[in-house]
Parts: sequence; C-alpha cells; structure tokens
Amino acid sequence: MVFDCHTHAWGPDMDDHPWVTDPLISLARDLPVADVYDAGQLHEDMDQVGVDEAVVVGFPLPEWHDNWYTLKIAEEFDQLYGIILADPFHEEADNRLRREVSHEDVIGYRLAPVYPRDQMYEVDPGDTVQNDWLLDAAEETAFWNATAETGATVTLLVQYEQLDQVLELVERYPELNYVIDHMARISADVPFDSPYFATFEKLAEYDNVLVKASALGFLSQETFPFSDIENYVRWMLDTFGQERVAWGSDFPFVSSVGVEYAESLECLDHFDSLSTSDYRWLTERAFKRFVDI
Repeated sequence: MVFDCHTHAWGPDMDDHPWVTDPLISLARDLPVADVYDAGQLHEDMDQVGVDEAVVVGFPLPEWHDNWYTLKIAEEFDQLYGIILADPFHEEADNRLRREVSHEDVIGYRLAPVYPRDQMYEVDPGDTVQNDWLLDAAEETAFWNATAETGATVTLLVQYEQLDQVLELVERYPELNYVIDHMARISADVPFDSPYFATFEKLAEYDNVLVKASALGFLSQETFPFSDIENYVRWMLDTFGQERVAWGSDFPFVSSVGVEYAESLECLDHFDSLSTSDYRWLTERAFKRFVDI
C-alpha cells in the first residue's frame, strides 16, 4: 500500500464553473500533462507509479473557493480523498464548510496564507511571505467552531517565515488537527540553526500537528534523487516522530520543474537515513492514521 497525501486534479472549463484564475490557467497549460488533468488521468498515473490511494487538494482554476470538482472526485473515486479550499471570511463560511465536508471522503480544507487575502492564487507566493491574515482568520469563531463540529482537518499552505502564525492558531484552537503542506516550503538552502526550526520544534509538541514531506523536487536545489533535502526529511521525522510526517508527491505540479511522478516517490529509496519503518510510515501509515481514514 502506498498513499500519496498530496496530488492535484481539475475539471474542464465549463459555463457553470468557468476558469478565471489566469496565473493558474497558464501554469496548467504549461505543464507536461493534459490541460485538463482530471481524476481519471491522475488515477492512471497512480497505477503506473504504484500509488494505491491519494489525496486531491483543490486546484482553483474556477473561482478559487469553487470546490465542485474536488467534491465530484470524492463522490466518484473510491481511491481518492478530497481537500477543499475554504474562505473563513465568507459570511456563510461555517455553513458552507458543514455542507462541503459532509461527504465522508472530504477530509478537510486548505487555507493558503502564502497568498494575500485579496489576491488568492493570483500572485507568486514566494513574494508574499509577510501576509498575516491567518491571525485575522483566527477571529472567525463560527468557522472554527464548524471545523471542530465536523472534524475537518485544517491544511495550511504557509511559508516557513509564517510558522509563528501557525503556532498562534494551534495554541488558540488546540482541539483541531493541523497539516502543514510541503514542510512549510522550507527549501534545502535554509540552515538548521535558523529560528524557523525552533518554531517547528514548538509545533512538534502538539500531537495534532502533522507535516507533509511533499513537493520534495521543488524544495531541493538538486536534480533527482534530491539528496540535499534528505536531511530535512530526517529532521522532521526525528522532531515530529514517524506518526506525524507523511510523503506526498505534489503531482502534477512537480512536473513543472522536470520531476516525474515516479521520481517523487523513488527518491525516498535513495535516502539512506530512512529505515524500512520510516518508509512505511511516510508512504502508508502516517497520514491515514492522522486523519483516521
């Protein structure tokens, strides 16, 4: 069993759900996959690589919080689970959340503070690391109450400079489960003595925080097998424990930097510091146990 905790797929440009997010439309069309990379094609690629089940994180080609295709995937594919995109500031955010996570295979939602609140998914997130709207979102108590009521997992796309905001959120709502995407986008050139690792250590004290060792091809400064990122994965395992670090491919987006789906998984075979047990937790057990699926 291999479980990929981070993939993407999207539906066609439709009258009811038109593509409007120009930067992501350009990205989708530039990837070396079909312009409409739907769940069926993802499933075929999973079969070729040897991935049995996967999580599909919403990809906002339509209006960014239009989750129609993620919900469709969760309904139609037994091997796929959905993560919707949520807007905690929407006047109906709590009721929308209750409705959209009511499907048993929608396991939670994603917030993306790497983007400005008024330019979600429309700019380069590498230029927007100073956003602090996550702290404003923490004031939307009805939304967080709905999160607790539904048991939705809170997935966070943050830059490592924003981890202090994540810590404040976790401290305020310690009853929720949190997942940090892509090791908080911490690339292989960030020194281990930087203060961000100290914040990671504080987050690791909470059993309800999991880190995705995902998008490794993006985080690495090298080509396959991305050896420079191994020590960072090792550090996460040593700090959070096997039970709270999970592998994800971020396919097909990693293909934008020339990384094939198989390489995103096979690189782990080249990480000598990983034991057989580490590998099984990363690729099979950790995420499924954490979200209870």
